[in-house]
Amino acid sequence: METLNAQALKESFRTDGYVFLPGFLSTEEVRELNESVKNFISEQVPLMPREQVFYEDKDDPATLKQLIDMQKYNPYFDRMLNNSRFRQLAELLLEDAVIPKTLEYFNKPPKIGKPTPPHQDNYYFMLKPAEAVTMWLALEDVDAENGCVRYVTGSHLHGVRPHGRTQTLGFSQGITDFWNENDQARAVAFPAKPGDLLIHHSLTIHWAEANRSESRSRQAIGLIYWAKSAQEDTEAKEAYRQKLKAELSR
Repeated sequence: METLNAQALKESFRTDGYVFLPGFLSTEEVRELNESVKNFISEQVPLMPREQVFYEDKDDPATLKQLIDMQKYNPYFDRMLNNSRFRQLAELLLEDAVIPKTLEYFNKPPKIGKPTPPHQDNYYFMLKPAEAVTMWLALEDVDAENGCVRYVTGSHLHGVRPHGRTQTLGFSQGITDFWNENDQARAVAFPAKPGDLLIHHSLTIHWAEANRSESRSRQAIGLIYWAKSAQEDTEAKEAYRQKLKAELSR
């Protein structure tokens, strides 16, 4: 990566809270990745713990929605997370050594793929300082119809917004005061092609609409990296767990 490009990426990331890298993977790399994902779903998913596999309809395997910690079950995805240009890019943007946390699969099945509520990742991560990135890599064409990623530009500069319970599986909390005037003025959508990469800061507000397509899925890979200097707030994490437990018992 050229020095000037690297500097421009860092400045854009720190200003906007995200960067968009079209064509980050080549056509051949995307083909290989899609084949690896397909094989993983058929071979590994039946062996994974239930808490790491989510469906829109748990009685219909065709509605697979999310997989967590794929790197733990397959060396291909372990290399992708730990020893790759994805990790190097995370270190560049965070200007720190990083801790690779997880590699995930996301999908919105046709017609039934639900919206991803507006949220900030650090509400879940609870890091001090809130230095982490989430990477979102498109595996197929993504647009407004099947649920492209959307951001509020510069929202990472204003701390964590209040979150409350949602009904979306895998995203138990969403921003409760979302879509104020600033949100509306600074909202941006990112349609993507296979191999395009989006990266956002842990405080950047992001969301996606439902998949309204009759026939197209919306598949992507997510990679999460924490800065080595970031520490998990264990007290806040425990309080959050207790809050979720209380909500689920109601």
